[in-house]
Amino acid sequence: MSTNFPLKIGLFGIGLDAYWPQFEGLKERLEGYLEYVGRKLESYDAGIVNLGLIDNPVSALEAGHKFKQADVDIIFLHVTTYALSSTVLPVVQRAKVPVIILNLSPEKAIDYRSFNKLNDRTRMTGEWLANVSACPVPEIANVFIRAGIKFHQITGVLHGETEVWNEVSEWIHAASVANKMAHNRLGCMGHYYGGMLDVYTDLILQLTSFGGHIEMIEVEELTELRTEVTTKEINDRVMLFYREFDIDDNCSETDLKQAARTSVALDKLVEKHDLGSMAYYHCGTGVQENEDVISSIILANSLLTSQGIPVAGEYEIKNAQAMKIMDCFGAGGSFTEFYALDFKDDIVLMGHDGPGHLAIAEGKTKVKPLDVFHGKVGKGLSVEMSVKHGKITLLSVVQKADGKLMLLTAEGESVPGPILEIGNTNSRYKFPIGVKNFVNTWNSFGPAHHCAAGVGHIASKIKKLGDLLNIEVVQVC
Repeated sequence: MSTNFPLKIGLFGIGLDAYWPQFEGLKERLEGYLEYVGRKLESYDAGIVNLGLIDNPVSALEAGHKFKQADVDIIFLHVTTYALSSTVLPVVQRAKVPVIILNLSPEKAIDYRSFNKLNDRTRMTGEWLANVSACPVPEIANVFIRAGIKFHQITGVLHGETEVWNEVSEWIHAASVANKMAHNRLGCMGHYYGGMLDVYTDLILQLTSFGGHIEMIEVEELTELRTEVTTKEINDRVMLFYREFDIDDNCSETDLKQAARTSVALDKLVEKHDLGSMAYYHCGTGVQENEDVISSIILANSLLTSQGIPVAGEYEIKNAQAMKIMDCFGAGGSFTEFYALDFKDDIVLMGHDGPGHLAIAEGKTKVKPLDVFHGKVGKGLSVEMSVKHGKITLLSVVQKADGKLMLLTAEGESVPGPILEIGNTNSRYKFPIGVKNFVNTWNSFGPAHHCAAGVGHIASKIKKLGDLLNIEVVQVC
């Protein structure tokens, strides 16, 4: 669904029309700065609505209407020179989207010697005005705060400063994730794992915080779709399993075909409801067809998760949201919980009984047969994988006691070493504050026992996403 509503970035620069007849070439020079910013923004996968240089209140009001009509998701305000705040407020006030102020000097410093040799006060003033982007930012900030408009600043150098454009990139990436979450369709199949109180959540809170839609789905619908799967579809899916997984020799042909049938049916269910993520759990009451579906679903879930449609077990809706956020950031997002603490190596063992995120696995994900799924119905095939060695980020969507959501995150490292080879996902994570401090601090914020694990260090991006969505973000380490 999000592909029908791609990210739109609004861009405008500001100036003062009283300057143009006074200082020859100033307007054209400032428009050149804005053109440079526009070219930078065009390199991202987003639509750009560039309204050019706004230099008076009349054009500002028109710009506000244009941004609203264009349905922009985020606005970059490039401060090119001094401008009246009355030129800025109407633009963003009507658009009602997050604003990033680009407070960028053209160069690292003014060439004072050349400047002072101009020997023409008018030319000198014009040159100064081409370098005075910092001047109106306090005025703009003052008006935004008094108007209740949330804004963020990037201060630096227009040309040649990598840090500036890294910051721009992170804001755009965060805005893109917010856009995808706003258009995501989350499927909820089954019901909560009875008594697992920490996973319970307020569905309206999820929708008001992230946007999107929640589709309630019956297990019987997947069971029915499973009856329609053809022999050819099953055989083709088994072949896909052999390409994507490292299948243990002890896996039976019957179990593989069961898993393949379910995988094809689940793909059809996802397509039918246009799902971008899913949470599920089914306890069962002795209906064998339903039990067969749920006990053979882990490979199907793993494939979907690796294709950008994360699936969370145990009806952990909050973690389906966390996994989707991580995946939208390109970090993966594997279903994870605490397994054990290794005080000898100062690492935390974390994983789950599936699914695994194939795209962020260290090597090929293994498939192993299990005689029992602990605490759940049935038996069958499960996946065993570790998250790629290197930098990792954990993310938990936490429902707080005050009825609001919080994003809890931590950065660490996935390290090599022995794991529990029990047919589950399993990784060794090391955190810079040590096992004891990490566990105590993480738990002190009251997250559910599930979280999403992804590759890379992306806490700064998650913080920006929280700013855009007005959700508190806490980074443990």
